Amino acid sequence: MMGLSHCLFLFFIFLKGCNTSTSHEVPSSTAHIINMPLLVFVLSYCHDEESSALLQFKQSFTIDAFASGLEGAYPKVLSWKQAQGGNNTSCCTWDGVECDEHTGHVIGLDLRSSCLYGSIHSNSSLFRLVHLQRLNLADNHFNYSQIPTSIRNFPRLTHLDLSFSVFSGRVPSEVSQLVKLSLLNLSHNTDSSGVGLLTLDGSDFRSLVQNLTNLQRLRLRFINISSPIPDSMANLSFLTTLDLHQCHLFGDFPARIFQLQNLQNLYLRDNQDLIGYLPEFNKSSPLITLDVHGTRFSGNLAFSIKNLGSLKQLDVGACNFSGGLVPSSLGNLRELTYLDISLNQFGGPVPDSFANLTKLSVFRSSSSQLTGPIPSWLGNFSELTYLDFGYNRLSGSVPTFFSNLTNLQILYLQYNNLTGIVEFRTFQNLQNFNQLDIRSNSLEFISESTAVNASTVPQFTQLRLTSCNLREFPYFLRHQKRLQYLHLNRNKIHGQVPKWMWNMSTESLIQLDISENFLSGQLPVFIPWVNQQYLSLASNMFHGPLPIPPSSTLVYQAYDNKFTGNVSPVICNMSSLMALDLSNNNLGGMIPQCFGNFSDPLIVLILGNNSFHGTLPQTYTNKSKLWILDVSQNQLQGQLPRSLANCLMLETLILSNNYFNDVFPFWMVTLPELKLLAMRHNEFQGLIGKPENNQQFPKLRVLDISHNNFTGKFVAEYIFSKYAMRSVNQSTYMTVDIDYISGYGVLDYGSKITITIKRVDRYYAGVQEAFAVIDISSNKFEGKIDESIGSLEGLWSLNFSNNLLSGRIPSSFGNLTNLEALDLSNNKLWGEIPKQLAQLTFLAEFNVSHNNLTGPIPRGPQLNTFSISSYEGNPELCGDPLPKRCQSSNSPPQLPPSSTEENDSGIEFEWTFVLAGCGSGFVVGVVLADLVITRRRELFLEIVGMLIRLMERITNLKRFGRRD
Repeated sequence: MMGLSHCLFLFFIFLKGCNTSTSHEVPSSTAHIINMPLLVFVLSYCHDEESSALLQFKQSFTIDAFASGLEGAYPKVLSWKQAQGGNNTSCCTWDGVECDEHTGHVIGLDLRSSCLYGSIHSNSSLFRLVHLQRLNLADNHFNYSQIPTSIRNFPRLTHLDLSFSVFSGRVPSEVSQLVKLSLLNLSHNTDSSGVGLLTLDGSDFRSLVQNLTNLQRLRLRFINISSPIPDSMANLSFLTTLDLHQCHLFGDFPARIFQLQNLQNLYLRDNQDLIGYLPEFNKSSPLITLDVHGTRFSGNLAFSIKNLGSLKQLDVGACNFSGGLVPSSLGNLRELTYLDISLNQFGGPVPDSFANLTKLSVFRSSSSQLTGPIPSWLGNFSELTYLDFGYNRLSGSVPTFFSNLTNLQILYLQYNNLTGIVEFRTFQNLQNFNQLDIRSNSLEFISESTAVNASTVPQFTQLRLTSCNLREFPYFLRHQKRLQYLHLNRNKIHGQVPKWMWNMSTESLIQLDISENFLSGQLPVFIPWVNQQYLSLASNMFHGPLPIPPSSTLVYQAYDNKFTGNVSPVICNMSSLMALDLSNNNLGGMIPQCFGNFSDPLIVLILGNNSFHGTLPQTYTNKSKLWILDVSQNQLQGQLPRSLANCLMLETLILSNNYFNDVFPFWMVTLPELKLLAMRHNEFQGLIGKPENNQQFPKLRVLDISHNNFTGKFVAEYIFSKYAMRSVNQSTYMTVDIDYISGYGVLDYGSKITITIKRVDRYYAGVQEAFAVIDISSNKFEGKIDESIGSLEGLWSLNFSNNLLSGRIPSSFGNLTNLEALDLSNNKLWGEIPKQLAQLTFLAEFNVSHNNLTGPIPRGPQLNTFSISSYEGNPELCGDPLPKRCQSSNSPPQLPPSSTEENDSGIEFEWTFVLAGCGSGFVVGVVLADLVITRRRELFLEIVGMLIRLMERITNLKRFGRRD
């Protein structure tokens, strides 16, 4: 049915036509209609099919109640209503709808921030609005749906904005068919953690750039393009804004783009593999914003940008620009309001020419090796809101002129060489001031310890006062209502936590670090900050029950205190926990069973040096992200749960100093990332035989099974991969970065281990990736030392002491050129020390004491530097540093000890059989040795030959005796 507004329009045309073609009088009741401008009636006109399409589009969505509460957002479609009687109200009057004033067709739809929630598909009624020229759906939630291919139905489109709307998937190639576009904005379609959801194929990217030649503004921020930038981009002569922030671009940036005469804003930030340089710009360049932060741009910055007189925002942080002093020519850019030169190779003092930059609102120069004092002329920067000089080498005091910068909001001065006193009253009257970071200098922060006027205290969101010589909790903290991050660690705060602290910022606090102080007393059973994600109480003297943080907590550190009692089962509610460290307390009872699977995101679990008893939690799921598990120095017992094999990301497993009673865990060879396995001081027992399928630990580099009850032979190739134990030149440490607050809160957790060298336990707070250790000491291993160990070239420490090992020291140990510690003491080794060991130039610890070694100690840069204790208990050893001098080269050979051994051919027999043969006839000896020979008859002739050679040695011995 034709709408009323349509009828009025036709009626007006009819009357107008009558008026122009005849002389009939028009009734007075309609005369005013004829005399009205045509525009009045056109504006009320609306095509029914378009009105219906809009109403159907509205009905396909729900209103996001949360979004509707955000500033500037309101559901525009609520004004779209169908009139009573079945007729539609004119859609041209609806919020966000624009109609052509001549045809009445809908040509514009602006539904940005309209709280729409739901999916949009190619059959949506929206695509029936074929006359659309401008479409803005930004800042809604389209529920991860794809941008419909039906976008091609809008050939007249000049403006398309789908930003901030949770679209996902591939950007359709049909977008490149919209050749009239002057604005295309697909940026900021991300998930809740800020990861981009859209992808754009390289070929589609090239087509888009080639076809859309009318583009003035192109924004593709956070779209994964993963291709070079087409050279044809430089042909977009109308382009004023190009935003390719974090698009995974690579290759060379086309320098001709800088010559585009209309280009005002260029954003290339965070494309880490994008290579480029800045040309020498013309003075006529209209460039206002230049952001290449986090790219591989390089060159001479001072030479390039000296002519950019219109530039207001410059960000060259985290690039590769030439080193030397900070470019003084930047001081000529007097229109700058934003300047970031952080994380480059600049150094020296801040140039005095920067005093000209009085319009700066943001000035960032962190991690730039700045030296000298904080410039006094900064006191004239009345527009300054954000100053970041963190991680430099600045010296001197913190100026008091900051009190005059009334617009200052953020001040970062952390990790410098600043000294002196910083008074809180310097910032007390800065009403917009909300972030202060002066940690890790040599400063003393002083605040009033008495009542202050709450209305004059800045409301901080971030306050980091680490290592600021605090002796008490700053009193002004009791008035804080919006604090999110509070760091008071590494100070000298004594006594108990004041009660008012537990009422501070209870709704907003995310991070609290009060570790490494001298705090004592008992804490509340439940921590009150409901949105807390990080809590560190570590290295204090707190006692009593362990406090339980809220379920939102991601990182909880309570190590090095005096907490006692059982861990409350309420801790199992922390289902998002990523790191839990309760080590070095007096906690007891059983480890809560939920620790095995209560938090799939759990990466670090450290419970060492407590009094936990019972067994380990029995259930670990295949969703586990566990990286480090340390339950050492407790009273745990029983077998290891086989479900640990589900922890496929496990890199460090420390079980030391407990009462575990199990066999060697060959079932852990399925753990692809396991690098460190420490089982020392337990009751593990049995043979370490050949594993099924000959499978080795793929990445294991540190194995400590000392002080257990293992028996039999130790064959290294059953356990270690030569590739995993190769020599590597890595100075990095076994660590895991826990990104517990997306992109902001990163915790670096490293593996720790105790290793015994020369009977002294040495604690390593960090374990390098190159670290490779085998410690099987204090077991009951027997037989000769496995020759294959000499092929594990990356070995740093080898401890085989206090076993029943026999035979010779393998000469292949000379291949272990990285070896720094070798302990073979208290075994039954015999023969000479291989001369090849003299090649071990890094050897700092060496012990072969209490064996049956003979002959001279090899001369070398290391072996002669060790004390007598390294060689004692070997009566037949001689040479430095022992007092016993070696005899001449014709000294008699030393008989091996009388015990069951393996000779170099791998044949077992009793030397008493041979000696019996020497005394009562060769045949008797052979007969007595028949027990051995019957086992391996094929080697009979080899044994006979060996016995003949032995007889020759005995003959020489007799001759030597007669010379005495």
